[in-house]
Amino acid sequence: MIQSTDQLGNVIELPDFPKRIISIVPSQTELLFDLGLHEVVVGITKFCIHPDEWFRTKTRVGGTKAVSLEKVRALQPDLIIGNKEENFKENIEELAKIAPIWMSDIFNLEDAVAMIREIGKLTNRKEKSEHIAQAIEEGFDSLKPVESDLTCSYYIWKNPYMVAGNNTFIDTMLPFCGLKNGVTLDRYPELDGQLIETDVILLSSEPYPFKEADVQYMKEKFPNSFVKIVDGEIFSWYGSRLLKAPAYFQDLKDEINSHFGR
Repeated sequence: MIQSTDQLGNVIELPDFPKRIISIVPSQTELLFDLGLHEVVVGITKFCIHPDEWFRTKTRVGGTKAVSLEKVRALQPDLIIGNKEENFKENIEELAKIAPIWMSDIFNLEDAVAMIREIGKLTNRKEKSEHIAQAIEEGFDSLKPVESDLTCSYYIWKNPYMVAGNNTFIDTMLPFCGLKNGVTLDRYPELDGQLIETDVILLSSEPYPFKEADVQYMKEKFPNSFVKIVDGEIFSWYGSRLLKAPAYFQDLKDEINSHFGR
């Protein structure tokens, strides 16, 4: 009997290590690939774009917010892996009638690393998951978060404009870039057309694909701000992609400090 407690406190019991997994969260799909579960993962979402070979060959069961129950049933999974924020509760409740679901709930780096380790244990990839988790921890240890007076607004959407506020994973990544979130509201507030003037304005590459025209618009509106399009996957994907984050954040911090003559 394989037993695991997910990050919502649910106890998952399986008769053996899973042999047919459906992942309905892109960053966790990429983690499963890096854990070597190539033959075990049978279904992903249309947003699970990494790795490309899985995106092209694995069965897609819908989007993260609207998973097709019919497609999931047809794949006969013995485990589904989801996330509290990414997936709708009502959809998860229906999926739970088909197969056991392991749910993550990620607010910070510690949550992400704990998720990686637990999924490794649950899928019989403990050694590989431990290697990934340790490498992430070592990378972030070399890039200590700093107290900064440089305020930042991190835009995730346009029409309406939306930003990453407090109590988000992105919020906890900003200090590693030497930045302080200039948004004081929780979660992902809409700005109702009132843009926020901060020292640094970061425009995410996803979920909304900001372009250079958006950079120019922000620069014209806030000429004293540093404005840049950043890799949204680095800032918000909490699986094995975090291996790439420390180097990316260091380069970004160096660029921002150079801009402000620091």
